[in-house]
Amino acid sequence: MKRILFVILSALLLASCVTEETQQPAPVTPVEPKKKQEPPVEPSEKVPQPPKIQSINWNSIVQPLVEQMATANGVETGKVLLVDSVKNNTNGSLRTLKATDAITDAISRKQIFQVVAKSQVHTARQALGLSSEDSLGLRSKSIGLARYLNADYVLYSVITNNNGQRDIEMQLMLVKTGEILWSGRGDVN
Repeated sequence: MKRILFVILSALLLASCVTEETQQPAPVTPVEPKKKQEPPVEPSEKVPQPPKIQSINWNSIVQPLVEQMATANGVETGKVLLVDSVKNNTNGSLRTLKATDAITDAISRKQIFQVVAKSQVHTARQALGLSSEDSLGLRSKSIGLARYLNADYVLYSVITNNNGQRDIEMQLMLVKTGEILWSGRGDVN
């Protein structure tokens, strides 16, 4: 019984010792975010100049070649001609669309062929799944496109870079056979 009494007294003693000490919450002080200070801008070196776009007079380059082509053996006037887009096989940037337009204009002024309209060429390229930026430059693709458009001739042109000298090479091909009727080369300045 002593033990029971001792346990009860211990429990009462412990129960009376409970303190009601409440802990205050830690004070919160708002902190305003600091503004980032931009490092002082120091004048840097000169901004490098972008490469100058070289203006090429395509008309003066292609005109003599068109003159040569007009007098080539085996060329019949009045036939349908596809002027395929000029291919750029250089490591530089050239405005080949302007070159293609210059060739088309020179041939149209000469009035030796019926040139296929750009809109027809664009539509045919879409139908055949060829993009207008197709740079593979295969003669077989040019001939296939010309056959699709029922052209008699195709003018294939490519710009190459040989030892720093850029050249344009033009080839007039018979669509039925793929035979090259005329070939000419000119310097691209």
